[in-house]
This record gives sequence, C-alpha cells and structure tokens, in this order.
Amino acid sequence: MKKEKEEKREKEEKEIENLEDLPGIGPATAEKLREAGYDSLDKIAVASPYEIAEIAEISVEAAKRAINEAKKSSKFKYETATEVWERKKQMKKITTGSKELDNLLGGGISTQEITEFFGKYSSGKSQIAFQLSVNVQLPPEKGGLEGKVLFIDSEGTFSPERIRQMAEALGLDPKRTLDNIFVCRPTNSDNQILIVDNAEELIKRENIKLIVVDSLTSHFRADYVGRGALADRQQKLNKHIHSLLKLAEKYNLAVVVTNQVMDNPAIMFGDPTTPIGGHILAHASNSRVYLRRGKDDKRIARLVDSPSLPEGECVFRVKPEGIRD
Repeated sequence: MKKEKEEKREKEEKEIENLEDLPGIGPATAEKLREAGYDSLDKIAVASPYEIAEIAEISVEAAKRAINEAKKSSKFKYETATEVWERKKQMKKITTGSKELDNLLGGGISTQEITEFFGKYSSGKSQIAFQLSVNVQLPPEKGGLEGKVLFIDSEGTFSPERIRQMAEALGLDPKRTLDNIFVCRPTNSDNQILIVDNAEELIKRENIKLIVVDSLTSHFRADYVGRGALADRQQKLNKHIHSLLKLAEKYNLAVVVTNQVMDNPAIMFGDPTTPIGGHILAHASNSRVYLRRGKDDKRIARLVDSPSLPEGECVFRVKPEGIRD
C-alpha cells in the first residue's frame, strides 16, 4: 500500500514535458489535441476547458485538471527593456508601392506587427494585399524582404492574374512570383484558426516573410450569428489574432489583415463605417487603416490608430500595374 502511494506521488511530481504527461491525457487524446492545433503545453494552458473537452472527448473537469497542470509547467521568460529595444531594432519594412501610403505608415508595412486595412467593397483592401504579396519578394534596396508569402484567402478573392500583372510591372518573373505565394482557402473559422496554428513549419521551411489574411472576419461573421454567439466569436477571434501576432514577433515577419465593415447606427453624425471585431481586434492590430474609394482609380487611406504614428490621411491610386501614387 505504501509503495503504491509512493509511486502515485512520484508520478504526480514527475516533470510534465509533453501532452501525454498531463493527467487524463493519453497518446490517443494527445494526438487529437495536436491535430486541432494544441501541440504544446503553453497552448493547453491558455485554452478553454470546454474546447479541450470537446476536442479530446473528455469531461470538462478532466480538461480543467489538464489545463491547470499545463499552467504549472509553462515556462515564463522575462525580457529587460533593453532586450525589447534590441528586438524592435530588427523590425523591417515592406513598401506598399505608394510613397504617400508608405509615409503614412512610417516607411511601409512593419514586421513584428499586425497591420489592418478595413473598408467597404472595392475600397482597395485586396489590391493592397496582392501588391504586398509581390513587393515582399523584392530585394531590400527596392523595399522588399526577399521572402515568400502565406496568403489565407477566406473570401475566394485571390487573383493569380492580378499578381502576374503586378509582378510584370516590377520586372519580376510572373511564374516565380506565383510560386512564392502559398494560398490556403479556409472553409470556416475553425479551419482558418487551424491554418495559422500549423503555419510554423511552412514559415521556417519556405522563408515566409508576410502572412496575409483576406479577410480576417468573414468566416467568424458567418459562423457565429446573433448576439448569443457574440462572446464565443470574440473569444475565438482573440485567440486567432494573438496567434498571428506571436508568429509575427517570433519570425520577424509582417502580418496584414483585411477586415469587413458595418454601419454603426449609434453614430448620428459623420461616417458611421465601423470595422468588425470590436475592441479585441482594435487592441491587437498595431496599425489600423481605413480605406475608402475616391474618384476614378483614387483611394483615400486614413491611419486611425497606431501606438507610434500620428493620425493622418493620404491619397493613392489603384492602377493596372498596381498600387501607385
């Protein structure tokens, strides 16, 4: 009896290193969690017990025990402000193709950050996403990072023809440019989350320097309808946007998301256009740019939120050869 108690205590005190070491999580259950994107103790530690219970097909109480143990085993790393400053000095910029828009954004699209473009239909969101997917492949002296692209196309708007057109205008090989863009078409919000959660291997193998999500919120709007589903939607969206930010910081890459809008009836005067996603997306995006259509091929970009840049506006054009002044 004493020996059994000692063995039980030793098992409880054993350092947890893998998912299989968590209480109530065996090899088969761990595999289910990995397939759903929960492939580390840190991800289990911040997960919802109800979500873990559903994926692993265990009770909510068992999921709570596993999450608590994962929290105890998570290793926290602290940085000095100097270390943060040194990391920030490694940030790089991708040109948008328009000097005016680059200036508005402090020199272009920054790595280690999320830049959000929101606006109504035909405001230029996807055109900017396409142009950045081409420009990131340019050498640094021309405003690129000589990197490849992960393009998450949630609305089915990705246009290889447009990419070829933009590449040719910059003197790039159209086929090679297309070969450097990896396109994923998520079928729903869970699939979209999973693509990002499993993106690390592709990022490391293919030198991905830009992740585009066009658009970020369309599947979440479709999958979570009504006020009763709002809390669940925001929780999932919060997890998703922070996964993107983590990749941006870890691999010094840029994340660009486009976002849908709605008219806010509470705004009686001025422009009632409001981006989807609420405060969660507002706080997670480092720079938020509101796009609206002008006359002919002109577009107006307004920087509405940035921790390090002043608000401002600029005008650029969407021409056959791409984004230009």
